[in-house]
Amino acid sequence: MICPRWVVTKTQPIAVSDVLEYLEAVLDLREMVDEPIEIGGSIIETYRSIMLACARHRGLRRLLLRVSVLTPRLSSYWLDFVAPVPLRYLALSSRDSEASPFAPMRWAPDCFHPSDQSLTPQPFKQRCRPAPLTSLPSMEGASHRTFRAEGIICDVRETIVDATPEGVFELVANLGGKNGWLYANFLWSIRGWIDKVTGGVGMKRGRSRASGIETGDVIDFWRVEHADPPGTVLLRAEMKLPGEAWLQFNLTPQSHNRTLLRCCAWFQPCGLTREIYWCGCTRFMR
Repeated sequence: MICPRWVVTKTQPIAVSDVLEYLEAVLDLREMVDEPIEIGGSIIETYRSIMLACARHRGLRRLLLRVSVLTPRLSSYWLDFVAPVPLRYLALSSRDSEASPFAPMRWAPDCFHPSDQSLTPQPFKQRCRPAPLTSLPSMEGASHRTFRAEGIICDVRETIVDATPEGVFELVANLGGKNGWLYANFLWSIRGWIDKVTGGVGMKRGRSRASGIETGDVIDFWRVEHADPPGTVLLRAEMKLPGEAWLQFNLTPQSHNRTLLRCCAWFQPCGLTREIYWCGCTRFMR
């Protein structure tokens, strides 16, 4: 990866949740209305170290080369191309943060209580993990959509079912094993055979219980990571994969005893070959 010189700018990254806690803590601090309060994480990083830390977290090995000819404007075009959100402004402004990378935090004496551990910024490396798989963007009226969020790819399909959430959840809770799946059971069997041949668990495990579902259950080559009747089921893949994968069912009650059923296939690739694997799977499913 070719990087500009300012990639070694020192900074103190801070989690958004920590920023929100600090903002809430100063709501009643009237004497500091016209006084700036600088906040930051407890660890000093550089843009380079942050990128490498994220790469290591995802099992990637990346070489970053600094050059003097890559301007912030050119960098912004690169970020626009590879990032899931527009970062052009960030690229153009990052260089300006070099002015005072070690600016001390200036707290009002009674602003935060030392005993309040919730207001202690957490180290960057503990916050590098992708967000929980719960929030989804708007489908914008479509029944099928694919998007990316924090390095995770998600394929979403949704439909309205003429049944209550309790009835739909009962169906979802009994998937797998001898009951099969909602679509193309022969494809699931082929995937299970491939997994078995490559040293995985395959599809022979079946279900932990004859009916119903609970967190920790085994369903074929899935593990139930979360079950919240009658709203959500989250399955984590235990098959051989070039990355990590989850299968999520969200049930939302609608009028006239109907249910919005949303099925989400999540995949966190690790490198280019994993991206190719995902593209092949999604094209085959279509």
